[in-house]
Amino acid sequence: MKKDIHPEYHMINVVMTDGTTFQTRSTYGEPGATLQLDIDPTSHPAWTGGPQRVSEKGRVSAFKNKFGNFGL
Repeated sequence: MKKDIHPEYHMINVVMTDGTTFQTRSTYGEPGATLQLDIDPTSHPAWTGGPQRVSEKGRVSAFKNKFGNFGL
């Protein structure tokens, strides 16, 4: 690996959406910086199993309805 091209790691504070905080090593900002998360595992439906946007129609049937037998 090339020398002196990699960013330096330092400790930062991470604030979750519920207000809890933890420290981790990162290249983000300056040492001691605070990273405020907008989405995290405590609030996002992908992790919580909450409601998700699901189309009422299947993707294939929606495509067929939109384009029919185009090109056949």
